[in-house]
Amino acid sequence: MRTLVFGGTGIVGRATVAAARRRGFPALGLSRGQGDIGAPERVAAAIAAFRPRLVVNCAAFTRVDDCETAPERAFAVNAEAVGIVARACARAGCRLLHLSTDYVFDGAGAQPYREEDATGPRSVYGASKLAGEARALEAPGALVVRTSWVFGAGGPNFVDTIRALLEARRTPLRVVADQIGAPTYARFLARALLDLGESGAEGRVHYRNREPVSWFEFARAIVAALGLEVEVVPVATSEFPRPAPRPAYSVLAVGRFEALAGRPVEPWRAGLADYLQPKERTSR
Repeated sequence: MRTLVFGGTGIVGRATVAAARRRGFPALGLSRGQGDIGAPERVAAAIAAFRPRLVVNCAAFTRVDDCETAPERAFAVNAEAVGIVARACARAGCRLLHLSTDYVFDGAGAQPYREEDATGPRSVYGASKLAGEARALEAPGALVVRTSWVFGAGGPNFVDTIRALLEARRTPLRVVADQIGAPTYARFLARALLDLGESGAEGRVHYRNREPVSWFEFARAIVAALGLEVEVVPVATSEFPRPAPRPAYSVLAVGRFEALAGRPVEPWRAGLADYLQPKERTSR
């Protein structure tokens, strides 16, 4: 399955290209400079040149707080540009798989969010990503995959943040304990995206790893996985005011994914162990 990835140099894009090649698929990942999704002629040219069966759009403006002060850019990249990709896929006759986020929900729930549950983003980032979902689904056969708390190689993520704080001896660690979600390892997510791409699934599907935790619990797991004994202190979200509100509860229900894939979602602890392995081991 020839696979073209926009945003191919980010965390999920890199993992998706690598996973596709491991399956023996011709795969190409494009950076923003190589394939700016906001430029219709460049998107069309990239698709025409590579002739993919599946286009995976991982390109996005993901700096959540910056989106609050640059809403025009957030909607241009996360919504309008997605429409450009969707129209190009429709003209070329290839399928679009678009990556979205748990931020499309308001976070006021107490049960895992299903694909059909009402959305209610509280941030510009979430609103722009929700608008992008609608643009993506204008393409015939398109699939939107929502995910959460992604970590992996290729960009900023919570695991690296905690590791950097530890290396800088910024301890004890003070980590928010009243936001609940589910970490997702990029390599596991990439596998899931390709499984879904091959399945022919359409509409919306949720994918994340198990089990849900708070950021505080995730930080403790990272410290333990590094073999360190460092105090991690639980704090309230109110102690770390940010421009963009964060969902208090953003656990995604993954029943539809598990039915489509015929397997359970992977445990994020296994992904964390893999990610923290020495680089010479993970490169083999």
